[in-house]
Amino acid sequence: MKAWHAWGLHKMIRPLRPVVSPIVNLAARRRLEAAVNIADLRLAAEARMHAMCFGYLDSGADDEVTLRRNKDAYLEYAMHYRVLHGLKPETLDTSTTAFGKDLALPIVTCPCAGNKMFHADGERGVFESAKDLGVGYAMSALSTTPVEDVVGDAAPNLKIFQLYLWADDDLVTSVLKKAKAAGFTVLALTVDFTWFGNRERDKRNGFTIPPAFSARQVRDALLAPAWTWDFLSSEAYKYANLDAATPAESLAAFVNKALRPDYSWDDALKLKELWDGPVLIKGIVRPDDAKFAVDHGFGVWVSNHGGRQLDAAPAPVEVVADIRDAVGPDVTIVQDGGIQRGTDIAKAIALGADLVGVGKPYLYGLGAGGKPGVRKALTILRDEFQRAMGLLGVGSIAELKARGRDLVKARGVSPRDAQGARYSVASII
Repeated sequence: MKAWHAWGLHKMIRPLRPVVSPIVNLAARRRLEAAVNIADLRLAAEARMHAMCFGYLDSGADDEVTLRRNKDAYLEYAMHYRVLHGLKPETLDTSTTAFGKDLALPIVTCPCAGNKMFHADGERGVFESAKDLGVGYAMSALSTTPVEDVVGDAAPNLKIFQLYLWADDDLVTSVLKKAKAAGFTVLALTVDFTWFGNRERDKRNGFTIPPAFSARQVRDALLAPAWTWDFLSSEAYKYANLDAATPAESLAAFVNKALRPDYSWDDALKLKELWDGPVLIKGIVRPDDAKFAVDHGFGVWVSNHGGRQLDAAPAPVEVVADIRDAVGPDVTIVQDGGIQRGTDIAKAIALGADLVGVGKPYLYGLGAGGKPGVRKALTILRDEFQRAMGLLGVGSIAELKARGRDLVKARGVSPRDAQGARYSVASII
C-alpha cells in the first residue's frame, strides 16, 4: 500500500474526513462509551483495528506464557484491608512526586513504538491524555510523531524518553538532543531488547507495516473500515525521530541492523554521560542487577518488556519487593507489566514500586477510539485505584507504601482466579 501515499491519493480524499470519519467511527464510539473496564477496551480495540495491527499490540513472545503470567501474578496477592479508618473520598490523596515532578496519580504511560499504527491520533493523543489526567508520559524513540511535535509547548508533567541499545553513536546523540530540547528530563534505556523477540502471532498474521495488498490483508482492511479510513486519509507514518529516509515498514530490518546485542554496563555508563538527568535501566528483573545499577548512578525500571522478549521471564510484580529490599527505600522504582485494574496498581505500590507503568490498557484505548479512548483507559484506572485505596483504608500514597506489605500478601491460587472480567468476553461488541 506504499503506492497509495507515494501517489498522493491520501491528500485527495483528506477533505472528506469531516464527513466520512464520524460515519465510519459510529460503531467504535458506541463501543467506547459502553466500555466499563480495560477488558472491554481490549475488545473494542480488536473490533476497530486491522487484525494484524491488533495482533501486534496484543501479543507476546513464543507461547505467551510471560504475557499471561504478567496479569495472573497480581491475582496471587490478597488485599488485607483495614476497616473504620475514617477516610472520606474528598480527603483521599493519590498524588505523588517522582523525579522532581508532581503527579496526580502514580502512573506513567509505557513507551511503545509506532502509535499511529493503532490510531491516527498517535503519540500526541496519548501525551495530551496523560497531561490532562496528571500522569507521567514515556515516549519511544521509535515514535511515529516527532518528539518536538508530541509535547508541544513542553508542558510541565513528567516526561521520560526511552532509548534502545543502538550501535550508531551519531544516531543516539541526535535523538537525545531532540528529546532534551523538547523538555524530556528522564531517560530510560531499554536493556531487555538486545535481540528481537519471537512474536509468533505476527508471523501467523503476516504482519507488515503498512498492510500488503494480499487477499487476506485487503479482507481484514475491509473488516476494519474506521482504521482503514484513518490509514488511507492520513500521511504515511514514519519513525519520525530517525532519518527521514527510514520508513516505518522497515522496523524489523532496522532493529536487526541497528541494535547492539553485545551492549554492556560499560556502554551504559558512557551513554549516561550524554544525559544530564536521571537515567533508568528499563528491563530489570533481578535484585543484583538493580543493586548494581543503583550503585553506578542509574535508576530502576522493573520490566520484562510486556512479555514480548524472553518467554518464561518472571512477572515484574513477583520481583519488585525483592528489588526494593536490595536498593533500599530512597530509590525511585518504576514497575510495569500486566496492569489491568486499579487494584493491580495498588498492589505494585504496596510491594515496592513508586510509579506504575501502564502499556496495553492505554494502547487498547488508543486503538478503540484515539485520544478519547486513551483518556477513558486512564480514567478507568484512576477511578479503580482511588476505590482500591479507599477500601484498603489508606489515605495517601505514602501510607500505602508504609503499610504496604501488611496490606498486600501472597496467597494460594484458585482455579477460578482466571475467570474474572479481565479474561471474559464482554457483551459490548
